[in-house]
Amino acid sequence: MKLFKSPVKNTAYLLYRLITPVFDPIRFYEGIVGYPRYIKQLIQYKKSDPRTPIRLRDLYPVVNESSPFTPFDAHYYFQGIWLLKELLHRKPPLHVDVASKYEISGYISLITMSEFVDFRPINTHLKNLKITRGDILHLPYASNSIPSISSLHVVEHIGLGRYGDEINTKGTELACKELSRVTKTGGLLYLSVPIGKPRVCFNAHRIFDPESIIQFCKPLELLQISVVDDNGKYITNTNPKRYKNASYSCGLYIFKKP
Repeated sequence: MKLFKSPVKNTAYLLYRLITPVFDPIRFYEGIVGYPRYIKQLIQYKKSDPRTPIRLRDLYPVVNESSPFTPFDAHYYFQGIWLLKELLHRKPPLHVDVASKYEISGYISLITMSEFVDFRPINTHLKNLKITRGDILHLPYASNSIPSISSLHVVEHIGLGRYGDEINTKGTELACKELSRVTKTGGLLYLSVPIGKPRVCFNAHRIFDPESIIQFCKPLELLQISVVDDNGKYITNTNPKRYKNASYSCGLYIFKKP
C-alpha cells in the first residue's frame, strides 16, 4: 500500500488495518452519514410512485457508493490492458493464465485458446477456455511446454497463507522458477508484481526490488518492463532501476525463454 508522509496518518492507517478484519470503522461511519440520505431518497421514490410496492425484504441500503469518482485500482486496470494488447499483437496459439484475476482468462479466450489455472478454480464454461485446478508451485505441465503464459499480481502472495496456502518465505521466488520452467523455449512469460522498497506486508503481499524479479525468473531474459507508478500513471518500456525507491508500484514484465 502507498505510505503517507504524515506519521500520524500512517499510525491511524495501521490501526485501521489491524481492526478492519473484525470491525470496519470507515463503513460504520459511512453508514451513520449515509442512512439519512437513504431514507430521504426512499421517501422521495415512494411519493413519486406510490402504486409500486417496496417490501421490507427488498430494501438494499447502499450508503457508501455516492462519490464523485468510481473506485479505481490502477494496477489491475492497466495490467489487463497491457496483457491483452500484447496478446492481440502476438496472437499465440495458446495462452495459459495462472491465478490472475479470473476475468482475464475469459477476455483472452476471445483472442486465442485460453487456459485458466488456479488451486481455487472457477466453475464456468466458455468457448476456447479450459479451467484447470493447479498449484503455482507445482504446475501440471511438462518443462518447456507452454508458448505463452501469464500470472498477474499473484506471485507476491505465495507463501503468506492469505489464500489457504502453506507458509513459505521463498514462495515468490519458487513461483517464478516454476513459471519459468514450464515456459517453452522461445515462449513468453508475462508477469506483474508490486515493486519498490522491499518489504513484507504480512499476510497480504510482498513488495520487491524491481531487479530481484529478473533474477528470480532466470534463465528467462527480460524483453521489456512497463510500470504503473505510485501515482497510478502507466509508463511503458521503462528502466526498472528508476523504481527501486517506490512505495507500491507495479512492474509489468515480459520475459522470453532463450
